[in-house]
Amino acid sequence: MSESGRDRDSEGRARNARPRDGLGRPLPYGAEGVERQPEGVVRTPDRTLREAQRLLDGGRPFHAHEVFEDAWKSGPEEERALWRGMAQLAVGLTHAARGNTTGGARLLRRGAAEIGGYPDPHGIDAAGLAVWARELALRVERTGADRPVDAASESPRLTR
Repeated sequence: MSESGRDRDSEGRARNARPRDGLGRPLPYGAEGVERQPEGVVRTPDRTLREAQRLLDGGRPFHAHEVFEDAWKSGPEEERALWRGMAQLAVGLTHAARGNTTGGARLLRRGAAEIGGYPDPHGIDAAGLAVWARELALRVERTGADRPVDAASESPRLTR
């Protein structure tokens, strides 16, 4: 931690070292959180999808978003919108599970729009994911913040 009391890495960039729960919410220092995803990992698309699916199935969409973010930032330029859209789907599910209906629905729709133009690259079921995201966004808006979704049971299948 820096002199200002904020978490910083060796180059001075902000890094929150607080433990987090399965939905990525910060916990108090010293609390036991879930294992964080390492940042900046370069993975193959197949490995990205396997790791993200494992995290989604385990009810950890925030952590899956971090895996997609690595692909977005390290992948080829022509696939950046795809991986950004996948990250938005995972963050949308995160917000919906936290009870943030407005943010969850917005991000789910944004992610669906991002991936909708891709013809199932790397075996990703882009069309199916877009339908899943739009349907979940509608359902989240109908049920409201009083009934957050269960992230594990709502996790989509990423590939065909």
